[in-house]
Amino acid sequence: MPINWEEFDQNVDQAITESVDAVDTKLASHISSITRLTDDEVNELFPEPADLKKLAELLKIVKSAETRNNKVNSIISNSEEFAGVVLTLLTKLT
Repeated sequence: MPINWEEFDQNVDQAITESVDAVDTKLASHISSITRLTDDEVNELFPEPADLKKLAELLKIVKSAETRNNKVNSIISNSEEFAGVVLTLLTKLT
């Protein structure tokens, strides 16, 4: 029986889209559980999975048991990566 590759591609694309949405929702839920943001706010502020990942990395530094100086140094060493996240958060706060 021949394979309908067009249908196969559509099914794969749909599965990828659904799994990405599920992962994004779960990640937003994890982030909202350790912040004052709701799931909806997290998804609104950071619609891209890459931005959610950067936010999660920044939160890991901020919430760590490291000293303030170590946290500052970690943020500075990753400042280019975190710049967009920080700008989004500060825009929300102002």
